Amino acid sequence: MNKGQWITGGAREELADAFAGEYREGRSIRAIAEAHGRSYGFVHRLLGEAGVPLRARGGDVRTEAGRSTR
Repeated sequence: MNKGQWITGGAREELADAFAGEYREGRSIRAIAEAHGRSYGFVHRLLGEAGVPLRARGGDVRTEAGRSTR
């Protein structure tokens, strides 16, 4: 599909399912968007339409073992 092309009906549902599968496998929304030549917003919107629960954003990923003990 070409960038900027409207995607409707069955094609949109198929694409949403494909994006959902990739997202559930651990890919980020940005990575999915880049791989498919789509915008972050488009991928985010399709994941929402597909009912995919989104992961929390980044945040503190440090572990106790990695923290400095001053």
